[in-house]
Amino acid sequence: MCVRDKKLVLVDGSSYLYRAYYALPQLSNSSGEPTGALYGVVNMLHKLLSEEADEHIAVVFDAPGRTFRDDLFEQYKAHRPPMPDELRSQLNPLKEIISALGIPVVEVAGVEADDVIGTLARRSVGPVLISTGDKDMAQLVDERVTLLNTMTGRRLDPAGVEERFGVPPEAVRDYLALVGDKSDNIPGIPKVGEKTAAKWLQEYGNIAALRENADEIKGKVGESLRAHLNELELSVNLATIRCDLDLDVSPPQLLRQSPDNSRLRELYRRYEMRRLLKELEPDSPEHNAKADMQQGPESAGNQKHGVNQTSSEQDLSPDYQLVTDEQELDVWIASLKEAEAFAFDLETDSLSYMDAAIVGFALAVKPHQAAYVPVAHDYDSTLGQLRQLSLDYVLARLRPLLEDDNQLKVGQNLKYDMSVLARYGIDLRGVAYDTMLESYVLDSTATRHDMDSLAWKYLGVSTTTYEDLCGKGAKQKPFASIDVHKAKDYAAEDADITLRLHQKLLPRLKDKPSLFNVFSQLEMPLVPVLSRMERGGVKVDQEMLGEQSKELAERMSEVESLAHSEAGEEFNLNSPRQIQEILFERMGLPVEHRTPKGQPSTAEAVLEELRHKGYELPRLILEHRGWAKLKSTYTDKLPRLIHPQTGRVHTSYHQAVAATGRLSSSDPNLQNIPIRSEAGRKIRQAFIAEPGYSLVTADYSQVELRIMAHLSADEGLQRAFAAGEDIHRSTAAEVFGVEHPSDEQRRAAKAINFGLIYGMSAWGLGRQLNIERELAQLYIDRYFERYPGVREFMAKTREQARERGYVETVFGRRLYLPEISSRNRQRREYAERTAINAPMQGTAADIIKQAMIDVDAMLSDKYPGVHMVMQVHDELVLEIPQEQIEPVSKRVQKLMAAADQGALTVPLEVEIGVGRDWDEAH
Repeated sequence: MCVRDKKLVLVDGSSYLYRAYYALPQLSNSSGEPTGALYGVVNMLHKLLSEEADEHIAVVFDAPGRTFRDDLFEQYKAHRPPMPDELRSQLNPLKEIISALGIPVVEVAGVEADDVIGTLARRSVGPVLISTGDKDMAQLVDERVTLLNTMTGRRLDPAGVEERFGVPPEAVRDYLALVGDKSDNIPGIPKVGEKTAAKWLQEYGNIAALRENADEIKGKVGESLRAHLNELELSVNLATIRCDLDLDVSPPQLLRQSPDNSRLRELYRRYEMRRLLKELEPDSPEHNAKADMQQGPESAGNQKHGVNQTSSEQDLSPDYQLVTDEQELDVWIASLKEAEAFAFDLETDSLSYMDAAIVGFALAVKPHQAAYVPVAHDYDSTLGQLRQLSLDYVLARLRPLLEDDNQLKVGQNLKYDMSVLARYGIDLRGVAYDTMLESYVLDSTATRHDMDSLAWKYLGVSTTTYEDLCGKGAKQKPFASIDVHKAKDYAAEDADITLRLHQKLLPRLKDKPSLFNVFSQLEMPLVPVLSRMERGGVKVDQEMLGEQSKELAERMSEVESLAHSEAGEEFNLNSPRQIQEILFERMGLPVEHRTPKGQPSTAEAVLEELRHKGYELPRLILEHRGWAKLKSTYTDKLPRLIHPQTGRVHTSYHQAVAATGRLSSSDPNLQNIPIRSEAGRKIRQAFIAEPGYSLVTADYSQVELRIMAHLSADEGLQRAFAAGEDIHRSTAAEVFGVEHPSDEQRRAAKAINFGLIYGMSAWGLGRQLNIERELAQLYIDRYFERYPGVREFMAKTREQARERGYVETVFGRRLYLPEISSRNRQRREYAERTAINAPMQGTAADIIKQAMIDVDAMLSDKYPGVHMVMQVHDELVLEIPQEQIEPVSKRVQKLMAAADQGALTVPLEVEIGVGRDWDEAH
């Protein structure tokens, strides 16, 4: 094949950009620059290049500004929202990266990327591969031109196009013109769907023939066709991809050049694209170390560095030692004893703290100096006899150090190590510093606090990940089967990096005394408390949950039948596409919101709006979703989570997830079990006490409103709480101007009280109370007239947040608000609402954490047979022997009421409930 016949690969850059942006979470580098779309597009390009290693290639982007289609039809793409700011900011860096990869970038003003691709495809002599997710491109397919969807891997040749659309490629343009495109706002013919368009074109061939025979089309769809024939030409012109552009570049000129690795390193480092940077630098110390390890353990030098380090750090070769005999362990134990604090990390065979077996111990006493003590690596005859100390021996030698309060430990997520060691009879003490929590307290709004992310962010080190060492997916090897010399470098690095992170983060915390206090007085003391709660678990009634699953399945089936009857046909209630077609195309319901791609949204909030307007089918779909979520998340899943050895469910509490400081939980998620619905209460009935015990709930009453009263210093609110009044009834009396408010007025006042904390608008309040927006605004205005301190607090908080970039809880925890001055109104307003709510929610989180620490200490000292079994929102749940319920409840109530440590100017109240199960205890 001569050069001019070589394959040309054309990439729809605009399609890649949007698909990557909406497919990936909102990632950013440590400077806050968004990077999600960069990662997505570059990874898609790498995949494409690995499969299509062709030298003729280009990435084509839409140029900014109007196109000829805007001149044809002013409403073209009018429904599409503007490109989000965080996506726009990634566009130029992406083009820089693509150019540095040696790939030509093409964009032409006045036309779209589709037209440029179409023109280049038609002018190419050889085969053409177009990589896109845009269905419009199917009209370009012929014997030479193939489409490739990089996201799905699907290829479309002429036969594939006909299978996909029901028409051959040459009819796709007419097909698109008939169906229309809501995202591009191409009108099409109303009432004509994909099947109808395909049927017509199969029968008549093209739009010209269809137009001549329009009188033959029967029914309402025929009437619609004839009524809109004059508009059809516009749809055809809008749907047609131009292939006759006058371009400055021709296919033979689109040659892939050698990558500019220097520029790529600079860009990958700036945007913290660590994996790509690793792949780019085969001669880096990391890769040298890996290569050495592959050659054999004797040549595996201690050369492993991260990228982007200072020159002094690069001069320090890590000293990672393998400890396999008693004398070596003795030397390390002596070093640990002398250290002010040492880093400690377990290597195990499972992420489940209830099941993990110890495979080895990693230790570090100085930066760049660490050891790995293997105890349970598998024997592999190809490596010769494996020498390692026994687990029992190492545990016996380390126990005095691990259980010594005065031997300070540093770790990353030490709660896990603590829980695993507890199953081996070791009470890990001296737990002083957790780098995950140090990072979290410094900036809770950072998206990740895992060791690999922190190593890059604070040390500029690209670490070896577990997947790097053990592989991914079904081919992933157990850690115990990894060559002990490779495992040594990985595990010792964990301990080393953790110690170095601690030495970076602790001084930053100490520079902010209030944050250091939150870390040292709340977060770290809470670690052993949560470990004990997790290991203790909570008992659930498996048989009851099974019955509830059956009931929910029956309800779902009933609702599904009603939904099918309402729609007039059967459809999949779990399919957004089918729901979209039923609601908006066939039933003609109003489109409340659109997806970023311009399609009518079927999100829960949209269905709620439609339900609120009286439409029955959205209500049924929401009801079905609610039952399905309860069934899959709780009644089906909880029995599978019962541990075979304890017969109880053991959740995992997460300290470093919620930005406000609140705890979250998983497997199961205890925070999201509905309390107001009948089904939610039934699920709570399945959480039970052991025979001879009861569950006792201790719940803060209106804690966030009390914190609002303190922060706002509003005299009316403070007076009501000080007098022990029902705050919702008091608010109702003030807002409605009555002495004895009705229950309905109290409910409205409750909505106002909590709604304003969360930044609810008059529109939102009106929806919740089912009243007109104007009346809801009147209620809000009256509220602020009666409680002027609240309005002043809100205004002052917004202003302070803009000035400082963060807000604080009463205890000094900070929540940073990077969007508080955003040019995007929605993001800015969300940040303002967060600024008002976060000090209250964060202070409530701080208070209940202090309460948990205090209650745990009291129980350990006075009532060792009593255990906290759950923490949910503002509530603690304890399992108490029935004869101890009264004295323990009184002590718990007193400690929780004093957990603010006198910081609040209003009293805290704690309500106690007792029951055989969680629901009854409310």
